[in-house]
Amino acid sequence: MTSTIRTLTVPLDGTAFPGGLPSFLVRDDVLCWTRREAGLAGFGEIARFTATGPERFLEADIWWRHLVIEADVTDHVELPGTGPVAFGSFAFSKTSAHESRLIVPEVVVGVRDSQVWVTQLTLGDGELTEQSALAALDRWLGSDSADTPAAFATVTTAAADSATEAQQGAVPGRAGAAVVRPLPLAAGATLHTGSLSEEAWMEAVTAGVAEIRTGALEKLVLARDVVATIPTGVNAAKVLRELAARYRECWTYGVDGLVGATPEMLIQVEGRTAQARVLAGTLDRRDAHGEDGLPMDYATRVLAGSEKQRHEHEIAIQSLTTQLAPFSEAMNAHDEPFILELPNVWHLASDVKAELTEVEGHVPTCLALINALHPTAAVCGTPTQVAGALIRKLEHLDRGPYAGPVGWLDAAGNGEWGIALRGAVIEGPETVRLYAGCGIVDGSQPEAELAETWAKFRPMLESLGISS
Repeated sequence: MTSTIRTLTVPLDGTAFPGGLPSFLVRDDVLCWTRREAGLAGFGEIARFTATGPERFLEADIWWRHLVIEADVTDHVELPGTGPVAFGSFAFSKTSAHESRLIVPEVVVGVRDSQVWVTQLTLGDGELTEQSALAALDRWLGSDSADTPAAFATVTTAAADSATEAQQGAVPGRAGAAVVRPLPLAAGATLHTGSLSEEAWMEAVTAGVAEIRTGALEKLVLARDVVATIPTGVNAAKVLRELAARYRECWTYGVDGLVGATPEMLIQVEGRTAQARVLAGTLDRRDAHGEDGLPMDYATRVLAGSEKQRHEHEIAIQSLTTQLAPFSEAMNAHDEPFILELPNVWHLASDVKAELTEVEGHVPTCLALINALHPTAAVCGTPTQVAGALIRKLEHLDRGPYAGPVGWLDAAGNGEWGIALRGAVIEGPETVRLYAGCGIVDGSQPEAELAETWAKFRPMLESLGISS
């Protein structure tokens, strides 16, 4: 056995995949990062890194660079996401007991710009060939054939059917009075109070607003959790396919029981170009019921026309651009935020693009950038240290991976890291813990913030078969 990682990447030419990358989401233990039809899916595990504490990002960066620096790489595709790849999930807080992790899979399937490939990764001495890569993928997908990817047609058809059903079931902006407390409809499903009751959480919001009014901080992000029990069992692969089909503008992620569909990109790196998508300011689409005019006109009027929402958004943009500036030789962001339309909510959103510069003779890695950027004001508040301390005081909750970075990176320095929002942690065969949070500023109303959390729970609740 060798300790040197070896990889082979080959194109999957001549094979039809009607469902794109989501068609490969057939296992509950799949590692997943997908948006629309593109992305990466990982199967198996050949190496893992874990860490806790304030140095978790830098320790992971050192581990990954040591692992890949002497890697034996054969890459016949040469795109971002080919060659050695690791999927990762990091705890939100430096004080969290939750272990942050990087996982190197045995097999990765990638879809990008209509190109499809498979990478086989190993720490062993066996020969890597195109046939061995296809056989390894077939093995993880459940096919008995080691010669050709015979399981693909069955897999992709089933996944495409699931996606169609999800799209038919999704009714963006459906009419109806706003419902604060969801009503479980899945067979026997129940929802339980998390770390704080609704009343206690609203009291925390009131306390947060009071702190803001003292001038101690400008913004605070408070999260809450609820626990869903599904007696029929939690099917992680089905949850991921539902999210991928319903929330096509989001990045659907799955790493070690953490699942969700985030609309917020913390940092995407391709070569020397870095991009981010910042969200702050939220409006439940159900609030548009009964309003005159087009729904998007309503969203523009209420979100873009709201001094509170604009202020919250400006704080989030300033937080990210300030932290990214030392790593950039050029940067640009939207002068005006745009309205991001999702099936459950509208957001004020801004995209930021930067050309990275060398720092101490090297272009910064994804994880080095994450170390500098996280946590942004969008998920913590500002000033960061004050907000972080207040979060620990008021939430009574270890967020674990919620609102932490989640995504992937390759040996060339490319990667995509979202913020783990609109997500949940599968804690057992029948138990899922869901998380949602809200930006609190001067003027925030506890009842409205509570209703916003239910709007943000909705993607996960619906993917679990629980209607709200």
